[in-house]
Amino acid sequence: MTDERQQRVAVIGGGITGLSAARHLVQHAPHTQVLLIESTDRLGGKIITERVDDFVIEGGPDSFLSRKPRGVGLASELGLRNHLHGTNESARRTYVSRHGRLYRLPEGLSGLIPSRLAPLVSSDLLSPLGKLRMGLDYFIPPRRVDEEESLGAFMRRRFGAEAYECLIEPLLSGIYGGDGDQLSLDATFPNLRQAEREHGGLIKHMLAVKQASAQPTQPREATQWPPFVTLHDGMGELIGALEAELNEVDIRRCTRVTRIAHEPGHPGYRLVLDRGETLAVNAMILATPAFITADLVSDIAPEAAQALRQIPYASVATLSLAYPLSQVPHPLDGYGYIVPRSEAGPVLACTWTSTKYDHRAPQGMALLRAFVGRAGSDGVVDRSDEDLLQVARQELGTVLGITAPPHLYRVFRWAKGMPQYTLGHLGRLEAIEHSIRAHPGLFVAGSAYRGVGIPDCITSGESAAVQAIDHLATLAIAEVITT
Repeated sequence: MTDERQQRVAVIGGGITGLSAARHLVQHAPHTQVLLIESTDRLGGKIITERVDDFVIEGGPDSFLSRKPRGVGLASELGLRNHLHGTNESARRTYVSRHGRLYRLPEGLSGLIPSRLAPLVSSDLLSPLGKLRMGLDYFIPPRRVDEEESLGAFMRRRFGAEAYECLIEPLLSGIYGGDGDQLSLDATFPNLRQAEREHGGLIKHMLAVKQASAQPTQPREATQWPPFVTLHDGMGELIGALEAELNEVDIRRCTRVTRIAHEPGHPGYRLVLDRGETLAVNAMILATPAFITADLVSDIAPEAAQALRQIPYASVATLSLAYPLSQVPHPLDGYGYIVPRSEAGPVLACTWTSTKYDHRAPQGMALLRAFVGRAGSDGVVDRSDEDLLQVARQELGTVLGITAPPHLYRVFRWAKGMPQYTLGHLGRLEAIEHSIRAHPGLFVAGSAYRGVGIPDCITSGESAAVQAIDHLATLAIAEVITT
């Protein structure tokens, strides 16, 4: 190191997780040298916003949950609070596509648990028998066997096959792009298991919550935010503001770490970069996908690497397409639609971006975004732009009646972009954490572990930074004692 007295922390990965970790280190360990290493030529990871002809086009996530505090919290700390806004309330409806027809998704689904029965009863998405089977949840006793269960098995057991396939599974795919029969209930929606145990079923839980909310209590502070929020000029604003705060960080773009080894004679590590440079660090935060993290730690923490490699990923491509509204026969009167896995088509969902959010398209234009691919269809990202465009146009033609070529389109590919919390996920996390603890100064963070949303990633990065700072403090105390 250039200064033996100055401690150095490396953050590997320049997505929202790594940027949040680096910012926290700069703020709370100002005398520490922070190094941020990113393998591509840009920061932000899956958050990427393009402005084309007054269109605001998102390549990755277009919003985040406001109830998870670190999304709104970080945006506010970066001076972006006044740039936040929610979805268009006048078009607050979502559809489910079945056999080329759109059915309105019943209102009041919160965390996959219905909070209102009337919309479900009146919905034409489910058959009378499907609704009756869903209502039997009230009488089905809770499962007493304490063993892991897939999300799909749980929801079929409580609500029946039709409600799962037509109602729950499409919502689930919109979050994870995964197969509910492989996803772990305890790792994805542990609140559902808790609701069953505490109240005997999901409908009983819903009724208990409604009864409790009707009781006079201390007035709660009203939130000013709708469930999902975004930024006026797109999610890229968040990345730009973060990067602006990291002017004291040594940022290395287009740089890869090829190997990590223990630093001989020092309580730290040695990073070997693809350009031949070797760096000594006191601590490091690996904010990389699990399969990349596995390769990096394979020499020093083989048990963690083995568990990391067992976290699967799904690939997806997003296509944003713009049309004059006059060429869109179907009314864009909602946020878009989701497609059940049972439809066996390549399209996962379609967002009507220009309706869902203001300031996304010029007057008289529509901006749509199709999601192609889900768990089990990784080859989608290998298809050409022309092939993907044909898939999207066929989908929009069938469902929305659009036959004209798009005014413009943009394709974004996310190979192995969505971690899957499959059965055994919590056990894998325990194995990873147990192995990592044996290597002081080594920390992992990101969407592969305990949450895939933007606030989850921010929290994960900041938590890893806190642990790194504590580790540096321990090293400083040890140095004082020994000298």
